[in-house]
Amino acid sequence: MLGLDPALAGATGYGVVELDGQAARMLRFGALRFPSRADFSARLREIHKMVAGLVEEFAPDAVAVESVFTALNMRTALRLAEVRGVILLAAAQAEIPSHSYSPREVKASITGRGSASKEQMQQMIKAQLGLCEKPEPADAADALAVALCHAHAARAAHRFAHSAVVERAVSPARMRAASRSHFSSSRIFTER
Repeated sequence: MLGLDPALAGATGYGVVELDGQAARMLRFGALRFPSRADFSARLREIHKMVAGLVEEFAPDAVAVESVFTALNMRTALRLAEVRGVILLAAAQAEIPSHSYSPREVKASITGRGSASKEQMQQMIKAQLGLCEKPEPADAADALAVALCHAHAARAAHRFAHSAVVERAVSPARMRAASRSHFSSSRIFTER
C-alpha cells in the first residue's frame, strides 16, 4: 500500500506499507518539502514525479490518499484538490487502483477515535508497525496512517466477501431451518 497525505504548505507525506497476513510493516516513509516561494505548477510536477517514482519502485497493489478537509476555504480546497489530482493521475497512469479516506476515517481506523490528536496517531502508528520511534515528520506519519487505514479496510472487505461466500455455500433449506430456530428461540426469550 502506498499512502499519501497531500499538502500545499509544509510537505506532502508518503508511506509505503507491506502486508504479510495480519502483520503490517513499513518499507519507507518521508515527505516532499518545497521552498516557501516555489511555483505551484513546479510543486505539482515534483509531487507527480515523486508518486510515479514510488509506484515504479514498490509496485503497490493500491494507492490510498487522504481526502480534502471540507472546513478549508474554497481557494485552499481547490488547490489541494489539484495536488490530489496529480497523485491520482500518477496512480491511474500505472493502472493502480486508488482509494480516498477522510481525515476522520483515518483517525478512527488507527486509534478508534475520529478526533485523535497527531501525537496519539503517531504513537498508534509506531505500535502497529513495530517502529522503534514515532514516525517524523507528521506529514509522513499521516501518510503511513492513510496506508494502514486502507489496509484495515481491505482486510475487512476480504473477511466480508469470504463470509458471504461461506453463507452462500449453506443450502437454502438449512438457512431457513436455522432462521426458524433463531426466531423461535428469540420469541421465547422475549415472552418471558
